[in-house]
Amino acid sequence: MTEPIDWQVLHEAALSAMRAAYAPYSRFAVGVAGLVDDGRVVSGCNVENASYGLSLCAECTMVSNLVLTGGGWLRAVWCVDADGNTLMPCGRCRQLLWEHGGRECLLRTPNGVLPMSQVLPQAFDASDITAVTDR
Repeated sequence: MTEPIDWQVLHEAALSAMRAAYAPYSRFAVGVAGLVDDGRVVSGCNVENASYGLSLCAECTMVSNLVLTGGGWLRAVWCVDADGNTLMPCGRCRQLLWEHGGRECLLRTPNGVLPMSQVLPQAFDASDITAVTDR
């Protein structure tokens, strides 16, 4: 049996991460936290760069934290702004969440909790690559 998601713990971890954001250009701090299948909570914040295209979204730093601390599979994720409001990840970050959490990973959205299969329908993933390369 899978343990229930403690959304409050994820929200608090996302808020804490948001407070560490480096956002001197946009002044739009973002934090995110994810529950890993082994029970760990990983988090991340946005890290901007004067060359905006090189900025890192909070989800990017969270996934880097996930990989750095032993990997695993994301079960649930919550992303927040500086006021603690729920944010939807951008398209690039939705792809990252799919890659590291799959279709069943739960995402807290402004409209409630949704599985990634609803957030990113018809997602591109490793099976699309192997369908061609394994011939």
